[in-house]
Amino acid sequence: MRMEEYGKIDLHLHLDGSLSPETILKLAQRDGIELPADTPQGLRPFLTAKRDCESLNEYLKCFDLPLAVLQSVENLSLAAYELGMKLSQKGLCYGEIRFAPQLHRQKGMTQAEAVEAVISGLSRAAKEGNLCLKAILCCMRGTGVHDANMETVKTAARFLGKGVAAVDLAGAEALYPTRDYEEEFRLARSLSLPFTIHAGEADGPESIWTALHMGALRIGHGVRAVTDHKLMDELAKRGCVLEMCPTSNLQTKAVTGLSEYPLREYLNRGIKVTVNSDNMTVSDTWVGKEFALLSQEYGLTEDEAKKLLENAKKAAFEM
Repeated sequence: MRMEEYGKIDLHLHLDGSLSPETILKLAQRDGIELPADTPQGLRPFLTAKRDCESLNEYLKCFDLPLAVLQSVENLSLAAYELGMKLSQKGLCYGEIRFAPQLHRQKGMTQAEAVEAVISGLSRAAKEGNLCLKAILCCMRGTGVHDANMETVKTAARFLGKGVAAVDLAGAEALYPTRDYEEEFRLARSLSLPFTIHAGEADGPESIWTALHMGALRIGHGVRAVTDHKLMDELAKRGCVLEMCPTSNLQTKAVTGLSEYPLREYLNRGIKVTVNSDNMTVSDTWVGKEFALLSQEYGLTEDEAKKLLENAKKAAFEM
């Protein structure tokens, strides 16, 4: 089997970072939004991070333009639909699409309306594309976001099992430590909400320890766990799943090269690792391409690829 064919499941995929230039042009035209270019080729440099990107903070700048066109119910629904259909065309059978409802309120849309719009688009794509698609709602790191984050958690609980599968914490990890968001995930636990947390990407292993303490079932990225042997043992013991994203991890300088990528060490230690795309447009990738990259430049074996896909099937929140 070709390595691309192991890319059947994507558990870590951001909506705003995965919109094609064609979709963004279409959404901008619908809302009369001026863009820095009027062709897909001209837009791409504004949407895709360079391979020699300096940091996670620089990487995150590529999200400004997609967010500008995702400020209406109609655009959000269409964006979710077109991304879902793209995943179907790539041969995926399951995808969890994450987004932060609070980032789509610039023109008065409520968080609940944003969630309903995305669920609507994903549901239509799932039906037409014959795959399963669920939403994960992201709380955001930053200043002055506490109230909006608490609303996100409550909104996730309202739509849990109705298109929403879990909540998450995303954003500039090194600037805003995971420990500052304990109240959000205390609420999530009280509401019986499953959650994943971005940790151990731009910050060190202590970020992952904090996420585990909070009760995270999965960790977004988690590449810094390799520097802490006790942490790796704990991840294996708990069966906590790591959502690894190789190309993104290279771009954000979470790792300096694939030769030092800890995926194989994690597998050998019994940690439940999965491979995902993170952002299809920002990182110019998709989950099948990630498997191909690991095969060509990391020496990923077919047995390892099978294990990664098996881990993803078991780790899915609502497959």
